[in-house]
Amino acid sequence: MKNIIAFAGSNSADSINKQLATYASSLVDGVEVDVLDLNDFETPMYSKQLEEAEGHPENAKKFFKKIKNSDGIVVSLAEYNGAYTSAFKNLFDWMSRIEVKTFCGKPMLLMATSPGARGGQSVLGIANSRFPIHDADIVAKYSLPSFNDNFKDGKIVNDELNEELEEQVEQFKNAL
Repeated sequence: MKNIIAFAGSNSADSINKQLATYASSLVDGVEVDVLDLNDFETPMYSKQLEEAEGHPENAKKFFKKIKNSDGIVVSLAEYNGAYTSAFKNLFDWMSRIEVKTFCGKPMLLMATSPGARGGQSVLGIANSRFPIHDADIVAKYSLPSFNDNFKDGKIVNDELNEELEEQVEQFKNAL
């Protein structure tokens, strides 16, 4: 059986992006899903000097191993000031020092959501251009606008937006 990982690019305890990633991954039939929480993979702030003195943090190694051992990645990125959260960016920085090809060629469903009408479009644009450099195979993308209006009780309540996600999930599933 195939195994996928799902996570939010956020360390918020009530992350709306984790809710979206969890929901989207539940739509992928016939796979085992490991929902990861960035809070379980905290790392010190990256610096060249720290890396030289102490090497790579165990939590960065553990997260990278989760990616490497998976068959696919479902990620929903939180957008802080138009970019990645510092928690995600720091972990990403550490992992890229372990292996520049951080995403190991794994099929990826790349998503974002926000309370606003743009649904994290800025961070999606950044990730869409950056992640392939790190060997992400972005096979599907999805943005959920106005999270608080469109997501209730663990699922998307807007039929049109839910159908759009289901189409992207199908593309992701076919790439596994």
